[in-house]
Amino acid sequence: MKQSILLLMMVFSVCMYAQSTEPTLEKVGKMVKATYFHENGNIAQTGYMLKGKLHGQWFMYTDNGKKIASGKYDNGKRAGKWFFWEGEILKEVDYLDNRIVGVKNWNKSEIVSVDF
Repeated sequence: MKQSILLLMMVFSVCMYAQSTEPTLEKVGKMVKATYFHENGNIAQTGYMLKGKLHGQWFMYTDNGKKIASGKYDNGKRAGKWFFWEGEILKEVDYLDNRIVGVKNWNKSEIVSVDF
C-alpha cells in the first residue's frame, strides 16, 4: 500500500517537470504561488513555495480538471494529512517528517481499510 502511494507521488513529481506548458509564478507576500499546466492547458498542480521549497497547501489535477490529490508541504517536506482520489476510493495518508505514518482508505463515507 505504501509503495503504491510513493509511486503515485513520484509520478506527480515527474509530471510536474515533464510539462511543455510553462508554469506561472506569482509573488504573494513572502511566498510564490506556482501553477503548473498539462499540455492541454488545464491546471496540473498549484501551490506555494517559500525560499525555493514547496510550502503550504498543494492541489493536483488530471488533464480534464478532476482533483486527484491535495496536501501540505512544510519547508519542502510532506506534512500532515494528504488526500488521494482513486476512482471511488479516497486515500487519507498521514505524513510525519516527510514519511508515511498511516493510510486510511475511504469509500463513500466509510473506512474500507487502515494500513500502518
